[in-house]
Amino acid sequence: MNDQSTIRGAVHSDLQHDSAIKHVTGRATYTDDIAEPVGTLHAYLGVATETHARIRKIDLAPVRAAPGVIGVLTAEDIPGHNDISPTGREDEPVFPTDKVEFNGQPLFAVVAETRDAARRAAELARIDYEPLSHALDPVAAQAAGYPHVTDPLTLSRGDAATALEGAQNRITGRMVVGGQDHMYLEGHIAFAVPGEDDDVIVHCSTQHPSEAQHMVAHVLGVPSNAVTVNVRRMGGGFGGKESQMNLFCAVAAIAAKKWNRAVKIRPDRDQDMTATGKRHDFVIDYEVGFDDAGRIQAVDGQFAARCGFSSDLSGPVTDRALFHADNAYFYPHVRLESHPMKTNTVSNTAFRGFGGPQGVIAAERMIEEIAYALGRDTLEIRKANFYGSDGRDVTPYHQTVEDNIMPRIVEELEAGADYQARRQAVLDHNAGGGIIRRGIALTPVKFGISFTATWYNQAGALVHVYNDGSIHLNHGGTEMGQGLNTKVSQVVADTFQVDVDRIKITRTTTEKVPNTSATAASSGSDLNGMAALDAAEQIKARLIDFAVERWQAEPSEVRFLPNRVQIRDEVIAFNDFIKQAYMARVHLSAAGFYKTPKIHWDRATGKGRPFYYYAYGAACSEVEIDTLTGEYRVLRTDILHDVGRSLNPVLDKGQVEGAFIQGMGWLTTEELWWDEAGRLRTHAPSTYKIPLASDRPREFNVKLADWSENREMTIKRSKAVGEPPFMLGISVFEALSMAVASVADYRECPRLDAPATPERVLMAVERLQGRGAS
Repeated sequence: MNDQSTIRGAVHSDLQHDSAIKHVTGRATYTDDIAEPVGTLHAYLGVATETHARIRKIDLAPVRAAPGVIGVLTAEDIPGHNDISPTGREDEPVFPTDKVEFNGQPLFAVVAETRDAARRAAELARIDYEPLSHALDPVAAQAAGYPHVTDPLTLSRGDAATALEGAQNRITGRMVVGGQDHMYLEGHIAFAVPGEDDDVIVHCSTQHPSEAQHMVAHVLGVPSNAVTVNVRRMGGGFGGKESQMNLFCAVAAIAAKKWNRAVKIRPDRDQDMTATGKRHDFVIDYEVGFDDAGRIQAVDGQFAARCGFSSDLSGPVTDRALFHADNAYFYPHVRLESHPMKTNTVSNTAFRGFGGPQGVIAAERMIEEIAYALGRDTLEIRKANFYGSDGRDVTPYHQTVEDNIMPRIVEELEAGADYQARRQAVLDHNAGGGIIRRGIALTPVKFGISFTATWYNQAGALVHVYNDGSIHLNHGGTEMGQGLNTKVSQVVADTFQVDVDRIKITRTTTEKVPNTSATAASSGSDLNGMAALDAAEQIKARLIDFAVERWQAEPSEVRFLPNRVQIRDEVIAFNDFIKQAYMARVHLSAAGFYKTPKIHWDRATGKGRPFYYYAYGAACSEVEIDTLTGEYRVLRTDILHDVGRSLNPVLDKGQVEGAFIQGMGWLTTEELWWDEAGRLRTHAPSTYKIPLASDRPREFNVKLADWSENREMTIKRSKAVGEPPFMLGISVFEALSMAVASVADYRECPRLDAPATPERVLMAVERLQGRGAS
């Protein structure tokens, strides 16, 4: 018998991911699992073998003559606009016509009866190039006079130059921060089915169905209403499927309409990695002034990014790097500048944190520099510089930090992780000398939540209540394994006070909810949860009005109980109540909408409130390194993270765990490497090393700050969880730095570049030892 005192799947309760069993049993349906109509064709990309060159001639005759080939798509076959730039800058052609901008750039697509035939034929093109000089990183691009791919941003408050001149202590340094491949389990894929007139349906793995819809319409030269984009689920996204899917959707749709047959395109992992963008590499030049107590007086930061050949999302990514270059610290005087450099590499794109991690790690490097210069514990310096009151609460972009819970987070983690005693044990261990050295670090994260492009902070949802009491839910967010659909269904279940099993979660489709924002910026639950709540509340209000009229009751006498409705003293099963409402012609469907309040941003002045609120967290990690080989392992990590009043604690905890490991991978094992010719050599799991299960901390303790409640009116007072915990991995990077510093008695900041691979750790150890240290 069901427990009638509560519902299954209420908000703030643990609920298993709706597709969890399907995931582990292989029954979850992805784009590649959709049954192919008879006559389905397959496409594959033909790519450039030069890094920067003029195209003299392309001979595709051998391609067209290959077995199974139906035809080839080039720029000439695009009926609309040859551009898929997500920002409308018209700098990203589907296929270039005169110049190659990076090694691996798609030049054409082969369409064949089978995927294997298309893949083999793509290698047969004969292309005559006129090679040009190239620049592969932001420093080389600056030296070569390359342009910015988008306008730089400057954030300024106070007088940084004067304050630096007058500072008691000054340190200048440079930090190189590597990029990262998304390495989603499911690669890019698009499957287009032509319809009548201009119509085409595109099934794909994208975080941004509306953008894919608009891009397909753009290249076909048709209105958006002719294009339907469907996404049931993705096998991971992490930002890599926000804009990068545009190319594959466009190619599939163009081919489908040209030959009037269904067309699927799915690149191999190698081509997926060489042809699509990654996390931006940064070269960060910093100068920090501080007093003898370790308090920062002024900061100047120059953030040069490897953006690739086109703008893509590099503008907002490099902006957000500056927004987070303070992390949790107050800078009395500050000047930060971005330099989004064009390079002859694949156009980099969104990745979990969207530039924020690169900003945060710069802040942590400056804290580390101060601590080693003064001979102090890095945590002591962090605490001295936290945002506080008395004017120490304004960011470099002039937003006031109103919800600061960082001191409490760090205090609780410091005690819970037994940081002080363990740090002393690390110091004692290292004092004994020896090959194995240890390090420990406790690092914070303060992360702003909202799209910095204000117009993206909106969402829609559609809720139907059928006359049998079952509920259909659709919203504009996409499910990529993070549990968004589960959370939003809990919101709807809680509103009607029915078991979550009643709610049917349906695929994201541009047919039902238009003009959706990408599922990104950690705001999937914030936006879509509120939109679904709005829709459910509209229907609920109509049901209350019906009950008031039908039973001659007051609104206060109508109560939604678990799976029942009470009107005065009468209690009716939810199903029966809905049936009666239907018979009375009550409208049982509603479109919900939400837009984030309070936010505004003036990029020209570098001032505003780009973030609705902040999420906070801290991690304490302990590591040990082998000073003869540079190899290391993470001994223990303790995390305390703020998700407000969690919608689903077990899902949020899983997000924190996964984000930490992914962040740790970015800073340790994951290294992107281009050779001098501009070829990406780390283009497969065999050469690109994501963390393994064996790389996880030997002891891994993760807690949510269950006392936290968002002070802003978010969905059920929860906070975003997708991106903020990614930066908790910096604690591992900082702990490795301490272990290296021990070989020189902690007198010097090791200045590790990221990722801190074993090779880099070893070179840093040898560099410090070579300076006469013991």
